[in-house]
Amino acid sequence: MLVIPLDRIDTDSAALVGGKAAGLGEAIRAGERVPPGFCVTTGAHRSGTVPEDEVAAAYTALGGGPVAVRSSSTAEDLPDASFAGQQETYLDVEGIDDLVAAVRRCWDSLWTDRAVAYRRDRDIDDASVSMAVVVQRMVHPRAAGVLFTANPVTGTRGETVVDAVRGLGTAVVDGTARPDHYVVHPGGSTDGPDDGCLSSEEVGALLAAGARLQSHFGAPQDVEWAIDHDGALWILQSRPITTLFPLPPPSPGPRAYFEAGHMQGMLRPFTPMGFAGLRAAASAWFRDVGGERGGAWDRMMVDVGGRFYLDLTPLLRNRVLRGSLPGAMSLYGPRAAASIRALLADPRFAPRRGGRVDPRAVAKVVAGVLPLTRDFVAETVTALAFPDDARRRAFRAGPEIRRQIAESSRGIETAGERLAYAEEVQTPVMTGSMTPMLGALYVGILSARAPALLLRGVASPGEVATVLGGMPHNVTTEMDLALWHLAEEARPHRDLLQETPPGRLAELYRAGELPEFGLGGFLERYGHRGAAEIDVGVPRWAEDPAPLFGAIANYLRVDDPDQAPDRRFARAAAEAERMRDELVRRATESRPVRARLASFFFGRARALSGLREYPKFAWLFAIAEMRRQLLLVGEALAAEGRLDAADDIMFLDLGEARAAVDGADQRPLVAERRAVHARERRRRRVPQVLLSDGTDVETTLPVPPAGEAGSGGLVGVAASAGTATGVARVVHDPDGASLGPGEILVAQTTDPGWTPLFMTAGGVVVETGSTVAHGPTVAREYGIPCVICVPGATELIRDGQTITIDGGAGTIRLED
Repeated sequence: MLVIPLDRIDTDSAALVGGKAAGLGEAIRAGERVPPGFCVTTGAHRSGTVPEDEVAAAYTALGGGPVAVRSSSTAEDLPDASFAGQQETYLDVEGIDDLVAAVRRCWDSLWTDRAVAYRRDRDIDDASVSMAVVVQRMVHPRAAGVLFTANPVTGTRGETVVDAVRGLGTAVVDGTARPDHYVVHPGGSTDGPDDGCLSSEEVGALLAAGARLQSHFGAPQDVEWAIDHDGALWILQSRPITTLFPLPPPSPGPRAYFEAGHMQGMLRPFTPMGFAGLRAAASAWFRDVGGERGGAWDRMMVDVGGRFYLDLTPLLRNRVLRGSLPGAMSLYGPRAAASIRALLADPRFAPRRGGRVDPRAVAKVVAGVLPLTRDFVAETVTALAFPDDARRRAFRAGPEIRRQIAESSRGIETAGERLAYAEEVQTPVMTGSMTPMLGALYVGILSARAPALLLRGVASPGEVATVLGGMPHNVTTEMDLALWHLAEEARPHRDLLQETPPGRLAELYRAGELPEFGLGGFLERYGHRGAAEIDVGVPRWAEDPAPLFGAIANYLRVDDPDQAPDRRFARAAAEAERMRDELVRRATESRPVRARLASFFFGRARALSGLREYPKFAWLFAIAEMRRQLLLVGEALAAEGRLDAADDIMFLDLGEARAAVDGADQRPLVAERRAVHARERRRRRVPQVLLSDGTDVETTLPVPPAGEAGSGGLVGVAASAGTATGVARVVHDPDGASLGPGEILVAQTTDPGWTPLFMTAGGVVVETGSTVAHGPTVAREYGIPCVICVPGATELIRDGQTITIDGGAGTIRLED
């Protein structure tokens, strides 16, 4: 059958009738008033011929007269892709000939430029999409519009939003009219115009219909509706709200969460095993300082949509600590600080009296912390006095961690043994190996901050920042420079490396069919790294060197010797020493004591603050070994039919992996998890501060986002001084990204796996981050201008657009 009445359709028919028709059929089943009609199925579309006789019979049975003809693609109204406005709708169509023509035009709209681009953006295969067409009796409304059963802007669940206009609702959908806007809050109060096109009774009827539809579909709904001149409410469409960020886990009361993954450059979702690995590492550290497995510190880590959030609720309600939170959060930009100030004013997060303190728990924590404090203080004093010795001692920790891992993993054979080892491999690193590095590291960090205070009124912040450029002893900078020298060695093979796709080069390398230019040695030292490297579920460069081949191809585009990364770094280091001497000389004239102190701390900063990257570099050896062991477990499980592939294990947590080892078939769960993960990978915006009811706190602030700087400009946070004008390259994934010399990298976030792109960049713009995060740190060391915390930069700046950034002022000017 090529034509089906709407009242015979349900969600099981979606492949035959498309998303819109399936939603309407379900609305009818839910008891809602839906204009009668029929659907021309995807079978007709695939045949390429409109079944005119069947369409004519259905149209006649409908009573003839004007109808609405609407597309209903199989890729439409999906949980993560609404396709709103991407295909065509035709209203007041009358007569068989015009109806058949409208069906054909709906089919054609599957291939408009905007529909094709929308599918490309969401990785939807054109070959997988078919078009059905819905035909319904036309409703000529007194008022019509759109209803959301959760606030689509703020994300607040339980808050209903209605946009309404007089007459046809197309003016709301296509944005040609300013609608009456109503918001019904969870308590029942309503904001909206007193003289709008809806009465309070009609708003109430819409609220009730929305609640019924949400209950029926099991998810918040985006509903198109119409009220006719007799006052009857008609449902014209019901589909999921596709833009909502997932809710945090259920909690007994309101809670507030801070997105902490961006501190490590992780806005993409963790794999389930990646989050489990992160939790295992944190749990090991907390236990080492006297906490308990599953205790309060463990509970602060929350997985929301695969992102790493920290539960701030206890801190917000703490009378002593709450006042310091806005200042602490300002490190992550003005949006974070403003969001926290808003929560401090929210009565739901007012201070509470604490419960009884267990003296035994306090004693246990004190007993755990005291030895660490003693060691930390000793290392700090040593680092101040003998910075070079302290740095060398810190650098010995990495090889020692690697050696210990190699020894401890010997003799592990069964899947159960490997899984148990993987669960605990990070523990020795977090409980013992980190401490020798931390004293020297914090001396370096604090020494880098001291000169700005000592030289206030003598030196500008930009001048002080110059002294902190070209910083030696940073393992990430050394890695990037090593990759540059690798590219220099590979220059005789330039055509091969630039003309062959990185993935193919990786295949040739693994097969031993590439010329030798030193990549093996690079991977021996740095192969445990990669983009999103704190996620154990993500491949390392040693497994997949394709991103390195992409970076090498970029480096081979550098023809100007002065733009070579090693020369740029050397210039930054020389300028740092020159500026240091100048500032000390300048300060000596009026403030000789401060000048000597500033010189001392400049020296300690340059000797030690390069350690900023090293603890993570060392930790990654344990993460890489955890991944290796888990893949071996996955390989065994796949051989036994409990998984389809070895890396399926990364879409389980540790408990689920144990269940698979014990005999459970986890393939259905993995398939579900992979689909969710792929959907979350496509998400472009992640709330920085999130409430338990889904509210993105930033969207509720009474001021516009900090990224809007008026005509032709954007404002963020200054992270690395200097100015640059160049072509913007908007990059969502560093793997395979191309960045020409002098082009300006624009990204949501960065981590050390992104920094090879910095080597040819003229500047860096990032939506999130902190001035002490990996990206800005490396940018300062190369002398590259960098602006962070620019909301929506990857959408507001077009790829290929010329922009000018000022990393000292934190501004971006859009040139065209």
